[in-house]
Parts: sequence; C-alpha cells; structure tokens
Amino acid sequence: MRTSEEEVSSLSSRREVEVEMPPEESRPIRVASVPAGHVYVSHIAPEEELAGVRRVERLRDPDPDAPDRPAQARWWPPAMLDPAWVRANRDFDLLHLQFGFDARPPEQLAEWAEALRETGRPFVYTVHDLRNPHHRDRGLHDEQLDVLIPRADALVTLTPGAAAEIRARWGREAQVLPHPHVVDFETMRRVAAQPPSSRPFRVGVHLKSLRASMNPLPVLRALEEAVGRLPGVVLQVNGHRDVLTEEGAHYDPELTGFLRRGAEEGSLELHVHDFLEDEQLWSYLSSLDVSVLPYRFGTHSGWLEACRDLGTAVIAPSCGYYREQGPVFEYVHEEERFDAGSLEGALRSAYDAGAPRPVTVQQRRAQRRAVAEAHAELYEGLLR
Repeated sequence: MRTSEEEVSSLSSRREVEVEMPPEESRPIRVASVPAGHVYVSHIAPEEELAGVRRVERLRDPDPDAPDRPAQARWWPPAMLDPAWVRANRDFDLLHLQFGFDARPPEQLAEWAEALRETGRPFVYTVHDLRNPHHRDRGLHDEQLDVLIPRADALVTLTPGAAAEIRARWGREAQVLPHPHVVDFETMRRVAAQPPSSRPFRVGVHLKSLRASMNPLPVLRALEEAVGRLPGVVLQVNGHRDVLTEEGAHYDPELTGFLRRGAEEGSLELHVHDFLEDEQLWSYLSSLDVSVLPYRFGTHSGWLEACRDLGTAVIAPSCGYYREQGPVFEYVHEEERFDAGSLEGALRSAYDAGAPRPVTVQQRRAQRRAVAEAHAELYEGLLR
C-alpha cells in the first residue's frame, strides 16, 4: 500500500521518513555500451529476463542518429568516448567498449580510460578487430590497442585464435564468446521455410563502399574465370554508387571499367546501389548460394554471421579468424598474397556442397541466452 502525501507530511513532522534502499544484488547492472545502438550490442542481451542471473540494463541513445542509413551501415563518434561524458554521468556501473573508436588518438583513449578508473567504473573491452578493416596501415589501430587492452578490467573476443593472439601480444587473457545472430529471428524463420530453389547457382561479391581491407580486382578476375568453367553459375557483384559511378566520392575507374565490361559481355551481373535497408540486405543475401569475402586483412565478420543465419555459404580468406567463427570454404588471401587457384578450389567445393542449411532459430536462441548469461556473470564479477 502506498503512503499518501498527507500521511508522509504527518510522519515528517514527528521524525524523518525512513527509506529502505534495495540491496545492491537486486538492482540491475547498468552498462554503458559503445556503440549503444549496434545490432551486436542488442543481440548479446537476452530476449527476456534470465532466471538466477542479475538483470542487465544498457544505456540507450547517447549517440547521434543517422536515420538515412540502415543499422548495418551506421557509424558515428560515440559520445560515451568523451572523458567529460564519463565524469558527468553517474547513472552507469560499468562501460563495455565494442568498437567505434577509430578516430580517437591513443592519448585521448588513455585519458578516457583514466576517467573510468577515477570514477570507479570497470571497463570491459570486446576485441572484435585486431586489424582495423577501415585502416590501410595498421599503425594507428595497434597504438589504440596498446592503450585499451592493458587498461581494460576484462577482455572478451570471438574466437580462440584471436584470444591466442591477444595473449601473445599483450600477455592478457580474453574470454571467448561467440558472435550472436545478426538477422532477426522472424526473417530467419521465413527464409528457412522457403522451398529449395531451382534457380542457377549464384555467387555474390559485395563491394560495399570499398573498405581498406578489400582487394576486389584480383578476386573478381579469378572468380570470373572460375565461374566460366562451371555450368549454370552466375557471378553477381554489388557495389555502392560512391565507388562505381563517376560522380561518387570514392570512384574507382579501374574497378568500374572491369565490372561494366564484364556486365556487357555477360560474364557477371552488376548491381549498383546505395546502402541497403536491413530487409533488402537479408533478401539479397538469402538469394545467394555463396558469398565471397574479398578481404586481404581483418579479424572477424558480422557479414559471415548473417550468411550463416540465412543459409548462404561463405568463401573466406585465410587472414584473420573467419574459419573459427563458423564453417567456411577458405582461400589464400593475406595482405598482398593472393592465390587464384585456392579461390577456384574453394568455389568448386562450395558448388559441389550446395547451399548449406541456415543455423536454426533454436540454435541461435540458445547461443544468445548463453552469451547473455556469460556477459551478466562477467559484469557481476567485476562489480563484486
């Protein structure tokens, strides 16, 4: 029963009102996530409250929105990476950094980490990238990692190989937790229920806006030849207008010329567009039998996980730890080293195997629950 304002006033005239604070272990753990609105951050949270596990609340909406771009394409300098924001905000218990610190100089990251320590909030860092896919030179990212990894109170990463590299380079142990689903469960169910298609075997290469990690021309040349030697196979190339149109800010004339020539000759299909909304992206990915990642460096891939959700096979490079995330057909591609024969071999293996069945909703649900529990236990241990 709630005490009326009159009763409180009457009690206050005789003595102070006694207020019982809830015990610390019954209060939700308040986590500031960087970034706050990314799909990965959403999917390491449980779908519903977990029995026997302290509830976790994540702060929302401190980052500027970009409503004209889909969730998979957003990037912003997160407000939570400002030391002044850390010192001014007392409504969180710990901070969990995922990514989004590309533009921060190492000295600013050090100041930010010090602000967390001064204010008594633990700092968790999930090491997604040991090599930044947006930086052609690795120097800045290595300097940033040299600040973040030693200062973090706990480290998480996605694969055993990445954990081993962290151990070798910094002498720190990282907890390995798998990447959760990327595609929503309703879409996964719908795609899984579709009958097998009789369409030609479709190989996709998605160029996006050409990250620094991409090395598409050697990959496309090799694929064009390999596809020509396989019956009934279509090579589909998708790319953004900023790279494949003359007025684009990052126009690549050599790449565009190669693709347009191939499209005219019928050796490939070319699709030029802007960022795809999530529903368009899932529809596109599920229309492929295999997606080829044209990366020369990198670490992990959310794109790979989306393909697994939708039943699209993945041909992945030998760099990074893609092979440890899930089943892939691997080819040799590391920095300037590229083996066209290995790519053709991977394509033939994928062609012979046919499109895989997607990871089931049941499997992804169980994985998400386990990942959410592991994060809650990690947070509680740090606060304890």
